[in-house]
Amino acid sequence: MFKPKKTVLGLDIGSSSIKAIEMIIKGNEYAISNYGQISVAGQEDLAAPLKELLLQMNVKSRRVATAISGREVIVRYISMPSIANDDLRKAVQFEADKYIPYDLHEVILDSQRLDESALGLGNTGEMKVLLVAAKRSLIEQRVQLLNQVSLAPFVIDVDSFALGNAFELKSILSPRAEVEGKVVALVDIGYSKTNINIMIGNNSFFTREIYLAGNEFTEEIQKKLEITPEEAEGCKKEPGIYALEIQEAISSVVDDLANEISLSFDYFEGQFEREVEEIYLSGGGSQLFSLEPDFERIFGKRINHWDPTEHFEILNDQVDVEALRLNAPQLSIAVGLAARIKDI
Repeated sequence: MFKPKKTVLGLDIGSSSIKAIEMIIKGNEYAISNYGQISVAGQEDLAAPLKELLLQMNVKSRRVATAISGREVIVRYISMPSIANDDLRKAVQFEADKYIPYDLHEVILDSQRLDESALGLGNTGEMKVLLVAAKRSLIEQRVQLLNQVSLAPFVIDVDSFALGNAFELKSILSPRAEVEGKVVALVDIGYSKTNINIMIGNNSFFTREIYLAGNEFTEEIQKKLEITPEEAEGCKKEPGIYALEIQEAISSVVDDLANEISLSFDYFEGQFEREVEEIYLSGGGSQLFSLEPDFERIFGKRINHWDPTEHFEILNDQVDVEALRLNAPQLSIAVGLAARIKDI
């Protein structure tokens, strides 16, 4: 039997809960060795619930991959004259001023050349580059939080890219090629925001955050039925006799969210002249009982729910498998962060 050689904790610090997935590599196999999540009341004091979660899980790994998001994180897909990869970082420094609304001394920059072969583009003399900038203060706050609970971050990613990493690893581990060459949109509907990542194969070509998500569904149901937030959460999945009333209550929110997603698709399709073929839903908000048929009607595309924990070995003696499966739709970002274990 192989002994685990690598271990990483993927830590998704969201606006309503913290989700954690611990992943190991045993030989050449990926396995989920630990899982936990805990609710948070706000973003003011995250150290206490995070510490409680780590104690509950009895986390062994101190090596952490986590992510940031929000308006202080800027993601741009830009065109530049084609240059050698070794010169890319320096060239991006000169280009960044055009795209970043902050003083460059206030941000941390990163960049990556996109694989345009996925688009079937010829040699145009230009290249597509992913440019990411995050406020330095935001990253420092996250590092300070992790240090408070004796964790050592080796990666600080962006939520939408972690979503893509989870989908990529799922595709790699799948026994059949499901999306090879297709343009697919990953739509992760969380508590307070929706992440979009449009991918061709395993390459990301568009990301966006929409500040409209599951909490708006809950609030509309709560007002319509005059029930508690907890009861409204339950009704999103199992509406019972209130199905028609709930659909009426949330119809405008669904339409608004769909409209924002459509705008994203239009922008991508205008830039790359490829059409989004399928939509893959995840996130707690995606469990709304009527969302799949509503989206199929609105978009006229195949809608898929996907399980980011699928195809992994689960160490049953350490993981509450029933809880993992029940909450799997919420775990795509945590799994994607833990998947950075392949980069060690």
